[in-house]
Amino acid sequence: MASEVIVEAILAKAPPADDPATLLTTSKQARVLMVGAGGIGCELLKNLVLTGFGEVHVVDLDTIDLSNLNRQFLFRHEHIKKSKALVAKEAAQKFNPAVKIVAHHANIKDAQFNIEWFSGFTLVFNALDNLEARRHVNKMCLAADVPLIESGTTGFNGQVQVIKKGVTACYDCSTKETPKSFPVCTIRSTPSQPIHCIVWGKSYLLNEIFGASEDESAFDHTVDGDNAQEIEELKRESAALRKIRNSVGTEEFPQMLFDKVFKADIERLRSMEDMWKTRKPPEPLNYGELLETAKSLDKEKVLKDAQKVWSLEENLVVFNDSLERLSKRVLESKTAGEDAIITFDKDDEDTLDFVAASANIRSAVFGIDRKSKFDIKQMAGNIIPAIATTNAIVAGLCVLEAFKVLKGQYDQAKEVFLTPFANVRMLASDKSREPNPDCPVCGVYQTRAYVNLEKATLNDLVEHLIKTTLGYGEKDFAISNEVGILYDPDETDNLEKKLTDLGIKSDSFLTITDEDDDEPFVNVVIAIQEAKEPLGDKPVKSILDPEDVKIPRKLKKQPEPEPVATTPAPTNGNSNGASSGQNGGVIDLDGDEPMTTPAKASLKRGHPEDAEGPSVKKVKANDKAADDDIVFIEDSAGAIVIDDD
Repeated sequence: MASEVIVEAILAKAPPADDPATLLTTSKQARVLMVGAGGIGCELLKNLVLTGFGEVHVVDLDTIDLSNLNRQFLFRHEHIKKSKALVAKEAAQKFNPAVKIVAHHANIKDAQFNIEWFSGFTLVFNALDNLEARRHVNKMCLAADVPLIESGTTGFNGQVQVIKKGVTACYDCSTKETPKSFPVCTIRSTPSQPIHCIVWGKSYLLNEIFGASEDESAFDHTVDGDNAQEIEELKRESAALRKIRNSVGTEEFPQMLFDKVFKADIERLRSMEDMWKTRKPPEPLNYGELLETAKSLDKEKVLKDAQKVWSLEENLVVFNDSLERLSKRVLESKTAGEDAIITFDKDDEDTLDFVAASANIRSAVFGIDRKSKFDIKQMAGNIIPAIATTNAIVAGLCVLEAFKVLKGQYDQAKEVFLTPFANVRMLASDKSREPNPDCPVCGVYQTRAYVNLEKATLNDLVEHLIKTTLGYGEKDFAISNEVGILYDPDETDNLEKKLTDLGIKSDSFLTITDEDDDEPFVNVVIAIQEAKEPLGDKPVKSILDPEDVKIPRKLKKQPEPEPVATTPAPTNGNSNGASSGQNGGVIDLDGDEPMTTPAKASLKRGHPEDAEGPSVKKVKANDKAADDDIVFIEDSAGAIVIDDD
């Protein structure tokens, strides 16, 4: 009974429908996929279940950590180390036993989750926290032609985006910020910020002593060629550290490691005088002198105070104690016949203490400000504060947009942004952007082909699919995959090779590039599907008939217009005035009741690919003084007068 009341309340806020009961029936018949069962995922799964979606599949590779419990409300302390997907299913099922929930404790990139599997869903929700997985799901949904609702949060900020092939922009239509990496020589030789020392402790020193190998993803090697001599020296240092690793568990081990990285290596760096002409050289440390001073400290008291910025001596106490704990774990693993590999985990006190102390001692060597263990945990764990309320709001917006998708009302779908600290409004929406024609993911013609992988050669693909079905005929074209070029008019060696010998398997993507200069086709992406039934005399079969293939032509690039002198537009005397390319005016979250807001501070993400922005509003301001501004916003709904108090 309670669930029915909640369903009615949610539907009351849904977009207008001819018959609300029809929308409810549609959601009951929907088969949806939710990727990610973390902060957004817990809230979203609860919403989907209470709204009465008929079948919900949940995919998540992760297990539950202590740090998850403050915002992922489906989990409890007893669930730590258990599968997020399985526990979320068990907890959410109690809200509405009538909904079928299927949990997958797996990676969404696993082979079992292929294009055919994706195509079996009515709708897909992304509740992920990493760029690579988001791009993968975006690509698979486009290939399967299944609508996707993308969402994300960063602290108090959040966003929701509807993605539909050929109708709206996809996730990759705009560039995304890549994870931060650092030049390897900056990290290992010339650090200047606390984060440099933290990355050194986490991705270099910990791995060299207790881990498997260097975490290359944290380092930027693009300028290594300019520092070849230094790189070779650093390689020798790594080899020396591996020898010290063999002394793990001995009484001499802590001093051997300390003397190596905080004395001998630093003295070597100081000897390279050219490096220190414009910066202060590092100061090597004496282990014996520091240890003598540190003997009077209360170890337990130091370890408990994570908010304090430890002194150099206190860091040595933590350094030695963490080494003792980690060495004990290594020896126990070896005794049990297991791999003695320890990796960093922000919730692992042993590795966190080691990284915090190592980073702070190195900071002292280079004259850099030290950080508290609490701050280092945030920085080493790449932690962006997660807010339960933000997750709940974004999850609710996902369901509101889902109603529009279920009704096919993509013209009403919105991109919604949650920015609570902006000076105008908390929620801002805009109509969905159109696909970017230059997008390498959705700005292509996508199709699928069934292939007998045991027999098909690249030549079969060229002759029976590309030239005939797709209509390339005698055109010059190239075939490539993620590895590189497989075929072009000058590269024909692979034609007689089987597709499997070229690394092509089910769910591989091949890109066809038209090399004709005269009205070339846009790039074509073919998703290879393994044939489950005999294909007859040809080992390749398109899902389309030749008459159904309509590959668009590439748009000719227009020449850049000559710059024209213009007269500056008058302003209203307010430096925060809205510009025409920004969001100003109306928010429509549920397709029903609009809200008005001042135009003078856009909350929407910019759309650099659109010359005038996604939803251009003409803004006029009267000539009153800045402390009594009244802004007139002209749009299709008429003029709105807003007192800017």
